[in-house]
Amino acid sequence: MPFLYQTFYNFRNLKNDKIDLSNREVYFVGENGQGKSNILESLYYASYGISFRTHVDGQIVKKGEKDFSVNSMFKKGEDDIQRVSVIFENNKKRIEKNGKKIQDRKELINTIPCILFCHDDLRFATGEPEARRFFIDQSLTLYDSTYIDDLRNYKKVLKSRNQILKNKQYDMLDAFDNQLAYYGLIIQEKRKKAIFLFNQIFGKVFEEISGIEGVSINYHPSWKEQDLDGEKIFPASQDILNLLLTQRDRDKNLETTLSGPHRDRIDFVKDHHLFIPTASTGQCRLISLLLRVAQSIYYTRATGLRPVLLMDDVLLELDPDKRAKLTAMLPEYDQLFCTFLPGEPYERYMHDTTKVYKIKQGEWYE
Repeated sequence: MPFLYQTFYNFRNLKNDKIDLSNREVYFVGENGQGKSNILESLYYASYGISFRTHVDGQIVKKGEKDFSVNSMFKKGEDDIQRVSVIFENNKKRIEKNGKKIQDRKELINTIPCILFCHDDLRFATGEPEARRFFIDQSLTLYDSTYIDDLRNYKKVLKSRNQILKNKQYDMLDAFDNQLAYYGLIIQEKRKKAIFLFNQIFGKVFEEISGIEGVSINYHPSWKEQDLDGEKIFPASQDILNLLLTQRDRDKNLETTLSGPHRDRIDFVKDHHLFIPTASTGQCRLISLLLRVAQSIYYTRATGLRPVLLMDDVLLELDPDKRAKLTAMLPEYDQLFCTFLPGEPYERYMHDTTKVYKIKQGEWYE
């Protein structure tokens, strides 16, 4: 199991101390604002070098302090104990793995693979298309470092192309169109494959818990697929270049790139109709939770590894029946960390391997 200990220094309101996390399940119980979500944030921070709550590292530091750090001791094999440290000092972040500074966060891939379930996941169901693109991209970047590079390169080319359009440097467009088509087609191919695999998981688990059958995830790439002997395939790079050329006048007028993976749509459908507009709030919440379940299963199938699950107050909004079904069908995990309010029946979900901490004002008690 990955996490053994976590040491905090000026991390939000948490006590500057070490916490034992060596159990297979660890539950944090406390009122809102006491620090239980901060512990989950620290685990995520050690896993990926970023927070899931803010993009500004300086907002994490304890009030009145300037620097902070989080240090994780974790187990990769029977006798393989490793360490990840994330240090923020002098307004700069440094990430170290086993005492050696790493240059790129992607070097943390598969180090401590965490899947986060949180309230903000609702945006994957009800939010803008960008949120669903982010979810699929995140699912791929959990294990595929080349996809991280492709995505970064595409975004860099897209930003440059849009700047060229704003600056009216049209003679440079051909060169950037070639790069846009190259990286864009790679992204669309990988998204298509990922969504195909997600559909093998998602519809089944959604039906099991909700009783609603036939809900699936549809991918609508901005660069439309073509029919070839009954099979849908993406156009060749030259076809994309021709498309970009025909759209160029519109791109010039609006000073932005109107097609590409950044315009892909991902929808939930049932009986060939959009499902979300008619779904209840509870059904949308369930979709967001089960996307994370599917993401965990997808990760395990892609890598053969079991993730660490971080569940931040997500069971609270489910009725007792759905809550019981969800906890019964959680995917295989190396470790499970859950937060609960004191009134929740967390004892029902305990195992012989579970440790419970009571959290109050940034401190923890057994």
